[in-house]
Amino acid sequence: MLKSSIWAIFIAFALTMVMCHYAIPFLHRLKFGQQIREEGPKEHQKKAGTPTMGGIVFLITILVTGIFFLRSHRQILPILFMTAGFGLVGFVDDYIKIVMKRSEGFTPLQKFLAQFVITTIFCYYMLAKSGLGTSVLIPFSGGQMWKMPVWLYVPVLYVAVLGTDNGVNFSDGLDGLCSSVTIAVAAFFLVAGYKLGAETGPACGAVIGALMAFLVYNVYPAKVFMGDTGSLALGGFVVSTAYLLQMPIFILLVGFIYLVEVVSVILQVTYFKKTGGKRLFRMAPIHHHFELGGWSESRVVCVFTTVTVLMGLLSYMAM
Repeated sequence: MLKSSIWAIFIAFALTMVMCHYAIPFLHRLKFGQQIREEGPKEHQKKAGTPTMGGIVFLITILVTGIFFLRSHRQILPILFMTAGFGLVGFVDDYIKIVMKRSEGFTPLQKFLAQFVITTIFCYYMLAKSGLGTSVLIPFSGGQMWKMPVWLYVPVLYVAVLGTDNGVNFSDGLDGLCSSVTIAVAAFFLVAGYKLGAETGPACGAVIGALMAFLVYNVYPAKVFMGDTGSLALGGFVVSTAYLLQMPIFILLVGFIYLVEVVSVILQVTYFKKTGGKRLFRMAPIHHHFELGGWSESRVVCVFTTVTVLMGLLSYMAM
């Protein structure tokens, strides 16, 4: 499996590099430029017009690479489904915002319903087709499993999927942040899958290779943004891989940055409403708080990625 994973890294890297070379000028010609929120950091206004929806490039690469290994690694099928499903939701959202010039994209209800349907299909697969049951690995327990009752497993799965997907989406706010953090997360799941004898490695390798190539163009100053197409697809990858490895609890550890991003937004909104307009952070999600505090984008990305690597090592020790 390790050899297949390494091959997946190289294949996805090469395909993404080639596709980005042609796709970025194409997105320029289509005028698929990023619209910058006026309430965001003023420094970000100079990014207006940078091509977005670049996530379609690595989404295609991940799917093509995954399909190549599908015959010998059947377990990656639900991962590809979740990656493609949430990527499609993101693509439609981006299309509405960029092409149809409706700045809000999906309404919150429309977006939730689309994500809910995909999550329901995944939930059915996990319970009826995966053969994994409802058991999950408990961190720091020496490999002990907890067989969750179905009445608890199902709502927790919905919360985990929707929370993780939106957490990854929130982390896509600085050049290279979501890409860098998710490479570290995918690397952990690749190693964890190898240790557990699972067949998820090629999917993880495809994500690592594709994002490493995408970073060449996405690192500060970014020449292309992934958009919701990319960030929602990556959220689908992260949470589905965790469930296929029976490690959803580990998302709280290795996906710590995603969790902090989501919680910072919830706390900011709640505090704002309760205090009549006061703010807990300078700006949410929390990466903007550090940015407005004087940190450069590159520093925030470096620190957040380093934290994810350390949490990945902690997660490995917790297996």
